[in-house]
Order: sequence, then structure tokens, then C-alpha cells
Amino acid sequence: MSTTPGAPGTEKQLREALEALAHQVQPAPDAYRAARGDWLRRERRRRLVLAALITVVFALAVLIGLWVLNQTPSGSGAIFSGAHSAVASASHAPVRPVISP
Repeated sequence: MSTTPGAPGTEKQLREALEALAHQVQPAPDAYRAARGDWLRRERRRRLVLAALITVVFALAVLIGLWVLNQTPSGSGAIFSGAHSAVASASHAPVRPVISP
């Protein structure tokens, strides 16, 4: 028989050898259950890590926001300068409901 790669008999011999080898393989009885349990553990761990990371990022954002708000000067700022304009006074005037007879 020819052992040159690409020869017609080489592919057949290789297929037969691999089939014989594959028939010798016996799966473990609990292989699926063990693989599934391992996958579920990794999935739970991944979700737990993601939830913890989201919590840490959210807490940091809140703390940084509070720190930035706390760094503002305690005096009167640009928004509330103490001068009341007519528009600002009018916007705080009570609104009377219109009752139709």
C-alpha cells in the first residue's frame, strides 16, 4: 500500500484508524451532570462578580457626586444671587383656579 500523503488509500486508512480509536472511547456515566454543574457554578460566579462590580461602580458614582456637591462654596452661588427679578417673583405667585359658572 502507498503511504504517500494525498494517495487514495491514505484517507481510507486514516478514517478506519480514527473510527477504531473512536469506538474504544467510553463516556463517563456522570460526564454531562458534572459538566453542567461546573458550567452552572461558573455562571453563578460570573453573575455574582458582575453584580458586585455594578454595585461598586454605582456606589463610587454616588460618593463622587456627593463629594463634588460638598466641595461647592457655602456662600451664595451664581444661581441664587439674592436679587429677585420680577419673573422669579411672578413664578412663585399662587395660582388661583378658574371656576366657570
